Amino acid sequence: MSIKLTRRHALVAAAAAPMVAAVGPAAMAAAPLQGPSQRLANRFTLGGFEVTALLAGTRTVPNPHEIFGLNTSAEAFAAASEAAFIPTDKAQFFFTPTLVNTGSELILFDTGVSAAGIVAALDQAGVTPDQVDVVVLTHMHGDHIGGLMGEGGPTFANARYVTGAIEHNHWSQAGNEGFNKAVKPLNDKMAFLDDGGAVASGVTAMLADGHTPGHMAYMIESDGEQLMLIADTANHFIWSVQNPDWEVRFDMDKAKAAASRRRVLGMLAADRVPFIGYHMPFPALGYVAAEGDAFRYVPASYQTMLD
Repeated sequence: MSIKLTRRHALVAAAAAPMVAAVGPAAMAAAPLQGPSQRLANRFTLGGFEVTALLAGTRTVPNPHEIFGLNTSAEAFAAASEAAFIPTDKAQFFFTPTLVNTGSELILFDTGVSAAGIVAALDQAGVTPDQVDVVVLTHMHGDHIGGLMGEGGPTFANARYVTGAIEHNHWSQAGNEGFNKAVKPLNDKMAFLDDGGAVASGVTAMLADGHTPGHMAYMIESDGEQLMLIADTANHFIWSVQNPDWEVRFDMDKAKAAASRRRVLGMLAADRVPFIGYHMPFPALGYVAAEGDAFRYVPASYQTMLD
């Protein structure tokens, strides 16, 4: 079908053109800027379980070389950072508790830096704090226990609590203000486990000490599928995963922490098991690939979307 333009069509178009030019920009007013968006929950299935990573807080931290790679040169730190397209003068920290719904219990691993932060993330996940059945503490640093208590008392009123015996014993004797305020009041509801202990069927503790004396990772297993919650075994996808021997300021026993990193990351790489790292870029889910004498972080893409 052919379209024939007449002289009349041309004249009408020419007459309309100035009007379009005049009213066009005014009629298409710019939408207001809204600022960056940030989701707080990422849910996926693991066998018969549902797993939800919760962003309970994030902040920008200056001078990351004062935290990571304490035993390496500024040149090496800069080279690793440049290769990963990240700056050396600042870093973004993420705080990612994980919620596991086994079908019979709702289990929360760590609680973020504040009650407000974890409650907001749970709300976006469609969960209220009173629905949480079990709270597992991987270790007792403030950014993991900070959400235990709010202004009105315990955040998770109906929960029981689980943590490592070695970890709890250490902080009980340390005279730590954060522990005394957030954890000690819950001692009567606290159960303690050792390496290999079970929180529930399919949820097993794995000692990964060094960051703290009794720091635990947890293996989650359902219907033949596995996921490891490594907590703070490795705290950065480049400066810890890719460089496991680099010292981290917050590791209490730096040599033991490096050994735990190599052991856990080596196992993840060998078995191709996905993991959630508490401080990895949200949604904090990824894989580890062996690369030479170290490792490489591979962020998850669509793996958890496939049946």
